[in-house]
Amino acid sequence: MSARATWKGYLKISLVNIPIKVFPATEPSGTISFNQLHGECQTRIQQKKWCPHCSREVSNSEIVKGYEFEKGRYVVLSEEDFENVRPQSTRVIDLVQFADDSAIDPIYVDRAYYLAPDGPVASDAFAVMRDGMKGKVGIGKLALYGREYLVAVRPYQKGIVMYTLHHAAEIRGIDVVEELNSVATKVKPEEIKLAKQVIETFDAPLDLKTYKDEYREGLQAIIDAKIAGEEVVAPVVEAAPKVVNLMEALRKSLDTVSAGKKKTATARPAAPAATVAKRKRA
Repeated sequence: MSARATWKGYLKISLVNIPIKVFPATEPSGTISFNQLHGECQTRIQQKKWCPHCSREVSNSEIVKGYEFEKGRYVVLSEEDFENVRPQSTRVIDLVQFADDSAIDPIYVDRAYYLAPDGPVASDAFAVMRDGMKGKVGIGKLALYGREYLVAVRPYQKGIVMYTLHHAAEIRGIDVVEELNSVATKVKPEEIKLAKQVIETFDAPLDLKTYKDEYREGLQAIIDAKIAGEEVVAPVVEAAPKVVNLMEALRKSLDTVSAGKKKTATARPAAPAATVAKRKRA
């Protein structure tokens, strides 16, 4: 089934405006979703909007948006207030800067989208800009769903990929993690050497297609078994061994790998989520 565009507009680079379509690059439906039920009768739970001060349910028409500027004190914003700050253009991805494609720290990346030309007339200009951006990433802004996004655009295979980015103010500094204050800044050279040797045994060309969501597959197996009336038996989970001596653990890791051979970088098979026993008798 062909992908459906979720947005149409223009990719603007200086005086060049290319009509484009935007397609989600990820598939959220891969996650198994659940509904909350009343355990006694298995009826789906309803979530109501309740005002504890008035002791009654509140309709959507009665709800306003408020910003808490002090504990228990709010300033209410109307739809007109939001309209006054909404970006004027909602149909242009305006690239204002280019940099090396390695310049973006992955921590800033939020979501990925594919860009494609909107119509045959736009195809030639799209292809020229795609090839012209090779090795580079374009930074710009996009107004979408009533807010402004920071985006990064770069060539990807036969098309262009766009990432929505977190703003710097959204990224927490690593200094807030107090536990890192006790981590050593210098380690012994012999420990680093052994650690590198262990890492090298797992070094191989990366192909993320070989990695599967084993948790989801196991969960689906449990669901299918329950639908079929089969009993699900949880597997025995072995406790992870405690690392007493780092050097000893590294040496043992090297001993498990044949000399001169390197393991293929595949996902470590996890224990099955459950094993299905014989079908229950009616």
